[in-house]
Amino acid sequence: MPSFGAHMSVNGGLARAVARAVLHDCGALQIFTKNASQWRSAPLADAQVLDFRRAVDAAELASVVSHASYLINLGTADPALRQKSLDALADEVDRAEALGLAGVVLHPGSATTRSPDEALAAVSEGLRDVLRARPSGSTRIFIENTAGQGTALGARFEDLAAILDGAEGHPRLGICLDTCHLLAAGYDIATPAGYASTFELFTRVVGRDRLAVFHLNDSKKPLGSRVDRHEQIGQGCIGLEPFGWLVNDPRFAGLPMILETPKADAVGSGPVALDAFDQANLDALRRLVAAHA
Repeated sequence: MPSFGAHMSVNGGLARAVARAVLHDCGALQIFTKNASQWRSAPLADAQVLDFRRAVDAAELASVVSHASYLINLGTADPALRQKSLDALADEVDRAEALGLAGVVLHPGSATTRSPDEALAAVSEGLRDVLRARPSGSTRIFIENTAGQGTALGARFEDLAAILDGAEGHPRLGICLDTCHLLAAGYDIATPAGYASTFELFTRVVGRDRLAVFHLNDSKKPLGSRVDRHEQIGQGCIGLEPFGWLVNDPRFAGLPMILETPKADAVGSGPVALDAFDQANLDALRRLVAAHA
């Protein structure tokens, strides 16, 4: 069975996210290590790091990743914003390294006032610089595909390949594929032929060896809409059956598959308690595996 998990709130402390994952019988977990809507955050306290790492060890989670701030844009032509983005990404990687995380999921940014090719080259350069400054680290950066809204980079597999190539194929770079973003960007994973061709194309253009994590989200918007709106598993424009193909695909066995679907309490930041939506989505995925056993 894949390592199913969900993005969990760190409200009450980082270790509380692990407790929430355990309550939902997760094998994987995604968190924010800082406020995703702010540039700055207080340093991680030693006690907080120790509590978190002990909780992860006790939970025997197969994979834990963080999601980088949404403010980061390595593709920008604005020097001040670029420097803030570089500093923020470096902090995200350092925080993840301290917590022993497998990697940091990063939206590649947007082109804004420059050409897409120039922006992609800038993203590659920034990633290369951040990782080269941390040669002894093990935490990776997982570039996430996007829905392609506006000038967002990363909607096409060719964008992801260009970022990797521009960063000289750094071994600590990987890819996170979001199912909602795939459909919105025009990859028809909701039909058997489209599913097959999508992942054949990904393997040919990017490389299966670079795929490190999935975000499992249904889509409120249809194929090619270029709008990023997550929906509960099986209740959107992807539908339930394609998730069955994905979770039973032997090419992806063992990869973390993490929900970013809406929470029952809207933000999922309350006490450590079962979230009905998370549980329903995880149960649906597990039933899809059991049905193919």
